[in-house]
Amino acid sequence: MRAPGGLRRPARARSARTLRPVGTVIAMRWGALSPQQRTALASVLAAASLVAIKLVTGVLSGSLGLLAEALHSATDLVAAVLTFLALRVAGRPPDRDHQYGHGKAEHLAALAEGAVLCLVSALIAYRSIDRLASGSHGELDPGLVTVAVMLVVLAIDASRATVSWRASRRYRSAALASNALHFASDLVGSTAVLAGLLLARAGAPEADAVAALFVAVLVVAAAVRLMRQNVQVLMDRSPEAGELTVRGAISRAEPRTEVRRVRVREAGGRSFVDVTIGVRADAALGQGHAVADGVEQAIRDALPDSDVVVHVEPSAGAGGLRERATGAALTVRGVREVHNVRIAQVDGKREVSLHLKLPGDVSLEAAHDVASAVEDAIRAAVPELDVVHTHLEPLAGDEVEQRAVAEARLEPLIHRIVERRPGTELRDLRLRRSGDGIVAYLTIALAPDAPLEVAHRAARDLEREVEALADVADAVVHTEPD
Repeated sequence: MRAPGGLRRPARARSARTLRPVGTVIAMRWGALSPQQRTALASVLAAASLVAIKLVTGVLSGSLGLLAEALHSATDLVAAVLTFLALRVAGRPPDRDHQYGHGKAEHLAALAEGAVLCLVSALIAYRSIDRLASGSHGELDPGLVTVAVMLVVLAIDASRATVSWRASRRYRSAALASNALHFASDLVGSTAVLAGLLLARAGAPEADAVAALFVAVLVVAAAVRLMRQNVQVLMDRSPEAGELTVRGAISRAEPRTEVRRVRVREAGGRSFVDVTIGVRADAALGQGHAVADGVEQAIRDALPDSDVVVHVEPSAGAGGLRERATGAALTVRGVREVHNVRIAQVDGKREVSLHLKLPGDVSLEAAHDVASAVEDAIRAAVPELDVVHTHLEPLAGDEVEQRAVAEARLEPLIHRIVERRPGTELRDLRLRRSGDGIVAYLTIALAPDAPLEVAHRAARDLEREVEALADVADAVVHTEPD
């Protein structure tokens, strides 16, 4: 193509435009990888380089130890590739078919690595024993170049073992940890091969075969340890001290909570925790949920990035007679509300009476069945009681509407009460329903230099004035500096 004026454009500019997008694409692909995946890919490149170096040098020098290390590094190349692919799979978010994520792909890859290591080490051991038994050491020529190559290999092994180990600790990755273990064994094996080569140069050629046999044993030991650890994870074995960590976190955050069961398992460097706790039988749903939230947060603080499931159950046999009877009644389906629970002793017998609220449109026969079920549940949960009396009430359809009307009426009244107090600002007002009426939660702002005694007196007086309003059962005032 000619530029204006008949001049031909330089070929260098055209090639630069061609190469620039390729470099950009490579950079984008590299940047799209996670830190764990970049570490694993770097291990693949390092392992491929070591295989080539050891194999070529081993063939040229005739060293069985170097050939063994080349095979060892070849297994590491396979291991690194498997680790990279496993991390690609394990990094996927949970989906419909894998609701717990894909973390176990790392451990499956680690098992495959262990199997390959065992097979190759058996071949290395056979060749080493055969050479030692026959006394034939082949065309062994451990020259200075071979020794220099081994020194370079040692430096590479040390660097990649350190990088993989740090990455495994940082990202809690089983696959990267197994890579670090392999690279560390490579470092030891390469040191043994270097020692064998130096002894062979000194006149003991059998040292090369001994070094190769040592590498084989080293590989088998590492493979067995690797496979045992990952089998335990795949079998959902509870990690050491996992249950103790969870129970300790719960006891510190919710010391009054009953811990009934704790199950912990790990996959892909992440903990999955299943906890069952017991709360007061008469506790409201919101109270039980708040306790469960506290337990979940405590566990996540102790085990970061953990998946926590908390199941809440009523505590059996905990609390007084009134609490246990109320809790037993609330376990019966159809019961919407329990109130006016009274314990009395008549003629030496303990009796309980309680009011049950059911939907207003339920039939008398169905309501009677619910009452009978409540009586049976109370007798089973509180055997100390001799007699159970139940009173049935309809849950009025307009009850919610009536409460909403009361709240709408109270809100402007409370605002006016606060406005009449000089130097007091109402920052927040929340009205909550309870069995006895409405509870008002107020947050007021006072002068920051006001004495605590003055602030307390202002809050107390305001609480009394609000509680004097109709439908208000209680008032709680929180003070803040303006």
